[in-house]
Amino acid sequence: MSGTKFSLCVYCGASPGHNKAHVAAGAMLGRRIADRQWRLVYGAGDVGVMGSVAEAAHGAGAECLGVIPTHLVNRESPEGLYGDRVVTETMHERKKVMFMNAHAVAVLPGGAGSLDEFFEVLTWAQLGLHAKPIFLVDIAGYWQPLSALLGHIVEQGFADQSLLDMVQIVPDVDTLIEALDTYRS
Repeated sequence: MSGTKFSLCVYCGASPGHNKAHVAAGAMLGRRIADRQWRLVYGAGDVGVMGSVAEAAHGAGAECLGVIPTHLVNRESPEGLYGDRVVTETMHERKKVMFMNAHAVAVLPGGAGSLDEFFEVLTWAQLGLHAKPIFLVDIAGYWQPLSALLGHIVEQGFADQSLLDMVQIVPDVDTLIEALDTYRS
């Protein structure tokens, strides 16, 4: 992907959750992506935290690439509301296409799907299949239990300490953007 526009893959919830800070952070991230003239790679949803990221990014002029599996097309906006859209056959193919089209990964608050996506790219890093940065954006302490679990996995001998170095936990969108700027320089 050298020579292409910097692309950030964002995994996050297709639900807004109960804390309004999560949706607000999604919108802020979308605007920051546009401010930097980056491209958003996301799950093509127009609802929840995911929708807030995409709507804000697209509304502020960012290029967006939404990737959605066939079985979800009818649940989401049929027009591919925010930017370009790729339709995949399976969820697994969706994850691969999203990841392969990005330079870095950020995980905002979300549910089981976001955890699945996070653990897949983390496992790939652990296996040496990539060296792309992975960020957990810990809005309002959302990822603290996951951070503790990762530490527990290392403490119990199921992963080396290096696993913790493969994930950067940042407290907010501004810190994420600073870290990405540093990564890119």
